Amino acid sequence: MAVVSPDPPLTLTSCISPTRPTASELPAPPRDVTLKHITLGFGIQNYSCAEAGATPAAIGALAVLYDVTCLYPGQAHSSLKAKKWASLPSDVLNTRKVPLNRNDDGGASLTSPFPKKQPLKVEGLRKSIPYLGRHFFNAAGVPTFDLDKANQLLIAKKIDGIKAPASAPAGPEGTGAVDWLYLGDAGGSQGVSLVYRVLTAGGASHGCKAKGTDSTSYTALYWFYG
Repeated sequence: MAVVSPDPPLTLTSCISPTRPTASELPAPPRDVTLKHITLGFGIQNYSCAEAGATPAAIGALAVLYDVTCLYPGQAHSSLKAKKWASLPSDVLNTRKVPLNRNDDGGASLTSPFPKKQPLKVEGLRKSIPYLGRHFFNAAGVPTFDLDKANQLLIAKKIDGIKAPASAPAGPEGTGAVDWLYLGDAGGSQGVSLVYRVLTAGGASHGCKAKGTDSTSYTALYWFYG
């Protein structure tokens, strides 16, 4: 019996980068920056509930980031068609297990939330999508993007945001899609200075049914510039 080797990850050396995401309601990137990566973020959004019926308070997120630059339509031989690109976050969220070490309550492990670094195999793609980094909130509650495969780091702050379109995928839990965001450098970043979060799928809170925390799975595209 022949041994079938796993498909190699997509390579990025031949990609021609687009200029910006199609989110005209958010500010355009400054002219002195260039696109570094487009990534698929796949993880959970976390919320806190003071009591039953309270408004959920966002308390951060955890996600693994996969480099999908070459999948952007028209960039390389491996690029997706526009319709498939637009549905990529939702397709992954609906068909793949969240790449985190999760507890029974749906939250991530407090001591070791991230599993082994590895590419993401997606149904319908011949090659796996390469791992690029991780997204988390640091001890001070600041959104952080550690693109360790590229030796880049973004310590971020919110500059602007808009509600996800009404047509945005609600996710397998039916909660709705989280906002689209434009984040800048909060100081201490390296190699990248801003990021857009667009094409979100899922991630909104389930609502406060009791005091405690709540986690919802989500995906999104993150466009990094520097």
